[in-house]
Amino acid sequence: MSDLPLVQADHAVPAPAATTRRGGRGPRLRLLSRTDRVIITLMVAVPLLLVVALVWLPALATVALSGTNWDGIGPVSEIEWIGARNYDDVVNNYPPFGPAMQNNLLWLAALFVVATPIGMFLAVLLDKELRGTRFYQTALYLPVVLSLALIGFIWQLLYSRDQGLINALTGGSVDWYGDPDVNIWAVLVAAGWRHVGYIMLLYLAGLKGVDPSLREAASVDGASEAGTFFRVVFPVMRPINIIVLVVTVIESLRAFDLVWVINKGRNGLELISALVTQNVVGEASRIGFGSALATIMLVISLVFITVYLATVMREDRR
Repeated sequence: MSDLPLVQADHAVPAPAATTRRGGRGPRLRLLSRTDRVIITLMVAVPLLLVVALVWLPALATVALSGTNWDGIGPVSEIEWIGARNYDDVVNNYPPFGPAMQNNLLWLAALFVVATPIGMFLAVLLDKELRGTRFYQTALYLPVVLSLALIGFIWQLLYSRDQGLINALTGGSVDWYGDPDVNIWAVLVAAGWRHVGYIMLLYLAGLKGVDPSLREAASVDGASEAGTFFRVVFPVMRPINIIVLVVTVIESLRAFDLVWVINKGRNGLELISALVTQNVVGEASRIGFGSALATIMLVISLVFITVYLATVMREDRR
């Protein structure tokens, strides 16, 4: 037995061959079962159908109806196509449209120039982990979870002409919600109060994601705290800045609840959203005309949304 080799190359055990299928193809692993594929299909299809049914179809129907004179009465077959006449009437023959555009632009300016910097400043302070930071975050964010309609009622406690806190302290008798010379400013204060908490939360989340080494490097170079923020931290938060811009624009365009609960968007509080509601579900019931106003809002919103999406996709490619 000692003459026999321990290992014979001729009889070496071959490695197990992979099981082949017809056609010479190797084994194919089955990653998903039939149940998994059904669940994934439902998870994609159900939200997609809801978005199409509740967002895209109504939006397309609004654009289509904006070229008609439909008043919401009668069958669809009796709808008359009038082209761009509604848009011409909106711009040239509808007096509330001009003040509504001005108020929407004023709303945008107030939120962007006043409320947004205040929210950013509060985020910077809270990012320093001061004592009671959690309490301050909760208190400042609380208005965001409230509807604008409820905020209007809350601020009525301050603005009421007879029982309001402001008139009680100053001894005046100003009707803050009723006087067309001051009601838009009173409403903007209430809307800004809510917007500050929203912006604070966005910037606070962005600040938490900034690399601490950037601040340390700026500090070593002798940069001040303000210089570090505006020259290093703020540019790094470019995606957050774009989100804040888009959110602010959309908030200014869809502002509705607050002015509607006060005086239904009249007497100095005209907004495009209120005009849409007055024409679509109001006494006039001019579906086509109201759809033209809604389409104008849609186009303005799409401009900023497109800029936002293009920026996000550009950042993803980088």
